[in-house]
Amino acid sequence: MDFFFSKYQFALLIDVVPIIFHKSFLFISCAEGPETGASEMPSLNDLFDASGPTYLTNVNWNCPHHRRSVMASLVQGVYVLERDRQWNRQGPDARAPAWWRFFHIDLHQVLVDAADGSVFGAVYAFRPPLHLLDPAAAAAAPHFVVAFRGTITKKGSAKRDLELDLQLVRNGLEGKSRFRAAMQAVHDTLAAAAGQHRRVWLAGHSLGSAIATLAGKTLARSAGGVLLPAFLFNAPFVSAPVERIGDLRVRQGVRIASSFVTAAVAAVLQQRGGGSAAGEAAFAALAAWVPDLFVNPADPISAEYVGYFDHRRKMEAIGAGAVGRLATRNSVKDLLLGIGKKGGGGGGGGCEPLHLFPSAVLTVNRGPSPDFKTAHGIHQWWRPDLPLECTAHYYT
Repeated sequence: MDFFFSKYQFALLIDVVPIIFHKSFLFISCAEGPETGASEMPSLNDLFDASGPTYLTNVNWNCPHHRRSVMASLVQGVYVLERDRQWNRQGPDARAPAWWRFFHIDLHQVLVDAADGSVFGAVYAFRPPLHLLDPAAAAAAPHFVVAFRGTITKKGSAKRDLELDLQLVRNGLEGKSRFRAAMQAVHDTLAAAAGQHRRVWLAGHSLGSAIATLAGKTLARSAGGVLLPAFLFNAPFVSAPVERIGDLRVRQGVRIASSFVTAAVAAVLQQRGGGSAAGEAAFAALAAWVPDLFVNPADPISAEYVGYFDHRRKMEAIGAGAVGRLATRNSVKDLLLGIGKKGGGGGGGGCEPLHLFPSAVLTVNRGPSPDFKTAHGIHQWWRPDLPLECTAHYYT
């Protein structure tokens, strides 16, 4: 095969084309909700009192459910900040502040994309009340949270957001001004935290979780290995939606075959370009960073994480651990798209797949989701009655 001639076509065939035909294309699917015309009324979902976790009157920061609910609410706060801007809601009409003030959190900084003026993120600061019912529980709270929203397919932000969705598929977020602004905000926040890095948390939904992921990986690989707690909701897994195959045996067979194909492509490219050890070391360097991943099996954008981690264990069980580990840190699409480029996680010049993690705590919402909007939406993650399945995965 002439990789230099056909790498883009083959990469699209392997990973991107299946996504196009699976209900909706990634660019549209990463959206937080359907496009709203100018004549439509603003959604009640923006109102904290109508749809937020009002039951959390006393947050126990040692409780995983409380942490997840508050982090999802802060991400929703970024969504509503942007919609406040688009609807010109200011002062007492603004709906965003309730999403953080309810938890004794202040808005420290608004992150604006210079390309279109849209709000894409926020830095929050925890301000505990003077009289705490449980000081020990509050002691585990973050000092700062840097949160990023996903795609909004409305006129004021759709063009830029969808452009970044395309860059996400192409593994090109790192070179974009939005990520550079996000990374600068994270660095500034770490400086404000005065060395207490573990008290700076990252959070994001969909496209925003990809930005948070890239920031977390960048810091984990930096000098000293800064490991920030991260809450990644419905993070995009840019691959064919194998998890959506109903037959378990077929699904497992597809995964095993895919692992051998990926490992074979990675091995060929490593022989051509060398650097196999460097690629493995770069991936293993992230093993100490253990973000929290929140996915829904009915969400075609993030569901593949369920099979990704479970398949690693199965490959070890059938005696193909070496193949599984090589496939775990590579994807065919990113290997081929990276041919001829300097660096890359595959060792043969391939791009490092943003969506692949050495370690993570995976939380799966096993509750019913009647439609895509429910399965991919941020609102599900602060519900008090979720049937959750939580497993920790560590790369060795």
